[in-house]
Amino acid sequence: MENYNQTSTDFILLGLFPPSKIGVFLFILIILIFIMALIGNLSMTLLIFLDTHLHAPMYFLLSQLSLVDLNNISTIVPKMASNFLFGIKSISFIGCGVQSFFFLTLAGAETLLLTSMAYDRYMAICFPLHYPIRMSKKVCVLMITGSWIMGSINSCAHTAYALHMPYCQSRAINHFFCDVPAMLTLACMDTWVYEYTVFVSTTLFLVFPFIGISCSYGQILLAVYHMPSSEGRKKAYSTCSTHLTVVTFYYAPFVYTYLCPRAFRSPTEDKVLAVFYTIITPTLNPIIYSLRNKEVMAALRRIIQRIVFVKA
Repeated sequence: MENYNQTSTDFILLGLFPPSKIGVFLFILIILIFIMALIGNLSMTLLIFLDTHLHAPMYFLLSQLSLVDLNNISTIVPKMASNFLFGIKSISFIGCGVQSFFFLTLAGAETLLLTSMAYDRYMAICFPLHYPIRMSKKVCVLMITGSWIMGSINSCAHTAYALHMPYCQSRAINHFFCDVPAMLTLACMDTWVYEYTVFVSTTLFLVFPFIGISCSYGQILLAVYHMPSSEGRKKAYSTCSTHLTVVTFYYAPFVYTYLCPRAFRSPTEDKVLAVFYTIITPTLNPIIYSLRNKEVMAALRRIIQRIVFVKA
């Protein structure tokens, strides 16, 4: 590894890609995935906004999830790509703080939005008569607003602490973005108090929501089990298992990175796991939650027909 010891206040992001042909291949692959994520999430956001048939709580939550994913992946990948292309790995002290703030805000909001979506499906399937009251527009707006506010508060606390830590001579962050756990390794102080705070924060924002999501889908599967139609059960099982798989892809790497002590993790593991919750999940979400949904596909066909009719 190159020696990046310096007196400048800038940080150095060592990046994700090795300087070889494999690195170039991985770079191209990530860029293609990034483009897919942009197209998928932007399309979902616009489709839900334009089609009145999708103006329901479930799709309102989905549009917010797409918006969060769109911003989340845009916070990470462009800087990582420019660093690899131009060989300029530095990021300013303020730039690192801004990237960390937006990433943590969006990540916190996404965990709570995923929980809200699981609750929405739980109410729709298990208590359909209560659904209009329990998931009214007001409740939906409160859920979304609460997700953004809680994510911002959590992000402010972690980012402020990370920027006020005294750092040693080396400013080389062995990661592809300014992730707080990776920054802690450069601190010239004992960080056990902060690591305890991270443990509490991770439990509140990741462990408890994941338990809530698992319980919601457990109740949904139980309700589906009593359905008279075997075809309906099969379809519901397929949908729920797919949703849980994507949720696990998002939560599991997060929990491992933020809860597992540093002594049991390597920087390479952290970077590989981070790819799941910063790049892969934002790409899968619009596919899993949207393109497999008949109402969404019907709305997409209506929009295309409108465009064709106007051009004709």
